[in-house]
Amino acid sequence: MAFSRATGKHRRPSALTRKSASIAGVAALTTTGVIGSLGSTAYAAEASVEDTGLTKAVSIGDTLTERIDAQAAAQQAEAERAAAEQKAEAEAKRKAEAKAKAEREAKERAAREAERKRLNSFTTPIAGSYVSTGYKAGGAVWSSGSHTGVDFHAASGTSVHAVGMGTVVEAGWGGAYGNNIVIKMNDGTYTQYGHLSSIAVTVGQQVTPGQQIGLSGATGNVTGPHLHFEARTSPDYGSDIDPVSYLRAHGVSI
Repeated sequence: MAFSRATGKHRRPSALTRKSASIAGVAALTTTGVIGSLGSTAYAAEASVEDTGLTKAVSIGDTLTERIDAQAAAQQAEAERAAAEQKAEAEAKRKAEAKAKAEREAKERAAREAERKRLNSFTTPIAGSYVSTGYKAGGAVWSSGSHTGVDFHAASGTSVHAVGMGTVVEAGWGGAYGNNIVIKMNDGTYTQYGHLSSIAVTVGQQVTPGQQIGLSGATGNVTGPHLHFEARTSPDYGSDIDPVSYLRAHGVSI
């Protein structure tokens, strides 16, 4: 015959049952998070202290990094500024040198042009003088019966100049012309300077406009000191042309 245990409310659970229930309750509490919550709270408190320390370390590290980055940026900016200044200075120097070179070349061109014009220019044989006896004037004093040149008023020892650029083809005694000089001009014509008291050039010498070639005087067939000036188409006597027209055609005012 079998017996069954009554399960009414008036009966107290056995010790084994109570122990099992206690174990089950603890498991349930763990499952529901009560014990877990308590453990988490304690862990969180401990972690909070560690996190705070870690946060401080990260914060210090970030600040140091920012300072390094800022310093690097400042150094880069300074380097760029210095490079820009150096470039600007180099460019300014280049421009100044280019300007100086251009000005120097312009001056040199102007000087060359001025010299070219001077060499191609003509001047009077006696500065500040005037024609005292004209071309083709008649009289017994000239063997041809007329004057083959013009006379420029000049006291003895007055400076006589080449009227233009050319080469000396005669320098010495010229008979009735006394001490005389004949120059072949660059344009192929010839000029003659007579009655000189002294001669300062030699045959074959190159002369330029206004260059002193001698001093006026009264040598040869003369009645007083002056400069006899002729313009010719050849170095020979008798090829004379009007000296005043010749000089005026070359830009000389007489």
